[in-house]
Amino acid sequence: MNFLTYTRLALSIGTTALLLNLGACSKTAMDSPDPSETATFDLIQQKILTPSCATSGCHSSDKDATFVQHGLVLAAGVAYANLVNVDPKNTNAKADALKRVKPFASLESLLYHKLNLSASHHSGKSYGSLMPLGSSNPLPDGQIEFIRRWIEAGAPKTGNVADATLVTDNTSTATPYNSLTVPAAGTGYQMAIPAFDIQPNFERELFTRRTVGNSTDIYVNRYETKMRNGSHHFVVYDFQNKNLLPNLNDIRDLRNPDNSLNLATALSMSNHVYFAGSQAQYQDYVFPEGAALLIPAGASLDLNSHFVNKTSSVMKGEAQVNFYTIDKSKVQKVVKTLNLSNTSLAIDPGKTQMFTKSFTFDKPRKILTLTSHMHKLGTLFTIKIKGGTRDGEVIYTSTDWEHPDIITLKTPISLQKGEGLTSEITYKNTTTKTVNFGLTSEDEMGIIFGYYYEEQ
Repeated sequence: MNFLTYTRLALSIGTTALLLNLGACSKTAMDSPDPSETATFDLIQQKILTPSCATSGCHSSDKDATFVQHGLVLAAGVAYANLVNVDPKNTNAKADALKRVKPFASLESLLYHKLNLSASHHSGKSYGSLMPLGSSNPLPDGQIEFIRRWIEAGAPKTGNVADATLVTDNTSTATPYNSLTVPAAGTGYQMAIPAFDIQPNFERELFTRRTVGNSTDIYVNRYETKMRNGSHHFVVYDFQNKNLLPNLNDIRDLRNPDNSLNLATALSMSNHVYFAGSQAQYQDYVFPEGAALLIPAGASLDLNSHFVNKTSSVMKGEAQVNFYTIDKSKVQKVVKTLNLSNTSLAIDPGKTQMFTKSFTFDKPRKILTLTSHMHKLGTLFTIKIKGGTRDGEVIYTSTDWEHPDIITLKTPISLQKGEGLTSEITYKNTTTKTVNFGLTSEDEMGIIFGYYYEEQ
């Protein structure tokens, strides 16, 4: 997908206090670098970045398959320049004015948030999954503290500014995975993908249709998602055509054991409409006051989970979503799902082409969330505002067709009657035939998904 991917770590209060005390004791060493010792950043490169991040397929070079989504190479010789005082690609981090590494400010550094779950969890921020993705063991607390001290000391390229013994301290307060607590009766519903195996050195992405469990219409004003360590995303989909539903409770893998594409599962994805989801290991999403999603009685939804296992042993995957309900009398605005398709696609063989389509609305709308959908020929999906004072403003970009960015707008975008959204989608047709819009994996798509509600 389009973002950095990472492991899970939560620091206890006692450990946090200990680390703060350690920081106080080593202040002199931090303030007076000893050039005769190995530089702190060199140790970070040697002991953390090279073995845990700059690995094939992740952050080793711009040839990695994931480079288009994160744009970050952490190999020796280039990592420092790619980190310090560099703007991130992560949408939420960019909106919050974070840098990949901001000298003297670990909490304003995306790298620190990506290593330390508690840094973002207690502030309610979500900057995607933790790193390193697919590792069965999170980074030890000592290594995370070592990086924190380096950042707080100004993130210098040379000089020793942190206690090097922290790098070899393998203690960790990472807690075992605890599933989301099921909502109390009358307050909501939980849907879950039960624990499953991910084979060594394998990426597993699966789908399973499950019933929500509601016998009457319900209104949802908040949802939580949670996944085990090693997750890439967890997305909940509704279906465009309710007459073409996969079997209930079946596990449908996107990849066969030999890593080839499961065409039947890929075809079922063409019937999806985005409903909820996150790329963060934990997310708590709340709709604006008085706004809620409607889930009809007896509904079923498709749960999609993607895990990466880069270890030599079997890992477990698992995910849950909690839908919290409110009484219908408190709902002033019903949140709806954007589903804006450009069906006029005819991509010439062997060519790279961009297709543009604008969608205008007949009533004022508030846009809350945006994501995109294209198939394997898609290389860039851009969404712009159409009309009004912000005409032409880019509000969304995604370069990963399999795992598109899902952005939650901190300030909803207000669009007046006659205004709307424009999709600009670039495709690179590497085949020898013209490719059109269609439902099979050999066809293409170009759809804006998201949340909105109408204003009177």
